[in-house]
Amino acid sequence: MVFRPTTRGIVFMAAFSALFALSSYMNIHLGFSPVPISLENFTVMLAGAILGPVYGFGSIALVLGLAVLGLPIMDGRGGLALLTGPTGGFIWMFPFAALLIGLVSRCVRGNRKFSLAVMFLAMTLFGSLLLYVTGIPWLAHAANLSFPKAMSMGCYPYLPGDAVKAALAAVVAVTVRQVFPIQRITGAGRYNGKETIETV
Repeated sequence: MVFRPTTRGIVFMAAFSALFALSSYMNIHLGFSPVPISLENFTVMLAGAILGPVYGFGSIALVLGLAVLGLPIMDGRGGLALLTGPTGGFIWMFPFAALLIGLVSRCVRGNRKFSLAVMFLAMTLFGSLLLYVTGIPWLAHAANLSFPKAMSMGCYPYLPGDAVKAALAAVVAVTVRQVFPIQRITGAGRYNGKETIETV
């Protein structure tokens, strides 16, 4: 299907871009690691699940693009160093995490318990574990750490918090989607109050 941007979709995409930028300031820096406890991946989860793959990806990519161009909109930082620093490997993957969560979320419908389980799994796989696939090797490279050391500094301490964020994001996303399907939020496709099939 050919993607046709809508005014409503662009507005919501911009709103989630602003939310993502704001979430980058809501973090706790730990003394033993350059990786902070952050709400960024929580926002990424919500962007993909609520906006769908295209607008979800766009909302995160927009902020990263502006930040790389030099605007200090991510925790007061900007420039290419944002992507080449120790946490760059996590940041690169954010838009793709939103994309993959969005692809799963638009297929989720029906029983609430089943929807919550599927969304939690998607949030965990793509909004958490996927980030470590690029985040940990890059942390090891950028900070000159061994891989086991990078895991202990950038992965293990954050997994419990990621699980909590994935659970909360799944609850929020499923609740919102039951009232506002993706096509109603983004203005894509037809919505008559009964349609439950999501389209981009």
